[in-house]
Amino acid sequence: MGNLFEVVKANWETKLNDIQQRMIAAISQLNDEQLNWRPNEECNSIANLILHIEGNIQQRIEATVLGGVDRRDRDAEFDIRLHASGEELLQRFNKSFDLLKQIVSTISEERLLETVEVRARQVTVFDVLNGCATHFSEHLGQVIYLAKIQLSERYQTSSIPRKKS
Repeated sequence: MGNLFEVVKANWETKLNDIQQRMIAAISQLNDEQLNWRPNEECNSIANLILHIEGNIQQRIEATVLGGVDRRDRDAEFDIRLHASGEELLQRFNKSFDLLKQIVSTISEERLLETVEVRARQVTVFDVLNGCATHFSEHLGQVIYLAKIQLSERYQTSSIPRKKS
C-alpha cells in the first residue's frame, strides 16, 4: 500500500479531484444570475464562495507554501455587490485549484513538516494542505445546496442519486 506519506498524498489528490469535478458540475448547471444569487444579504452567493476559495488558495498556497506575495483581499471575496460570469468563475476556480493540486502532487515528505505562518499562526505545510481539503469540502456542500435550492428537481447530482420511489 506504500508508506503513510504516499497514502496521504493519494487521499488528498482523490479528494481534490472530486471537489473540483463536483464544483464544476454544479457551476455548469447555473446561469450567471443563479451563480450570483444569495438567499439573503447574510448568505454568500456561489460567486462569493468561488472567489473565497481562490483567495484562500492564493494566500495559503501561492503566498505561504510557495513564498509568493500575499495579495488576498478577503473582504472583497464576500462583497454582496459582486457579480461574476460563469465563465469567469470556472476559469478562476480551475486555475487556482490546479495550482493546489500541483503542489499536492509534487510536495516532498520533508516539506510537509515545515512550519509556515498563516494569518499570524504557526502551522505545518501538512496542516495547510489538510485544511484546504476540508475547507473546500465545506464550500462544495454550500455550492451544491445553493444550486439545488435554485434548480430543484432539475439539479443533476454529481454523486449517488437518491432513489425515487
